[in-house]
Amino acid sequence: MNENESLTVTLTLENDEELECAVLTIFESDGREYIALLPLDENGDSDDGQVYLYRFIDNGEDEEPGLENILEDEEFERVSEAFNDWMEEQDFGDIDLDDIE
Repeated sequence: MNENESLTVTLTLENDEELECAVLTIFESDGREYIALLPLDENGDSDDGQVYLYRFIDNGEDEEPGLENILEDEEFERVSEAFNDWMEEQDFGDIDLDDIE
């Protein structure tokens, strides 16, 4: 993968619809790993800037990693804050972070 390519994953939603997402980052909060995903449209662009946060389960080199929903509001708030802190540390060049919802 070259520097212009991004890592993507395909989510299968409850209605069996598939959604391609760019991996923004994998980060830690309170000893657990989480992943931030940016949904992409059919052209590989972000539709609305919405980010999905999941627990990230590393199953080792021989198996696919897993994702788990964050069900508790307290955990989601903590993880959202950790992701927002990560976003503030990034250099996005000319991107106006206020345009991201």
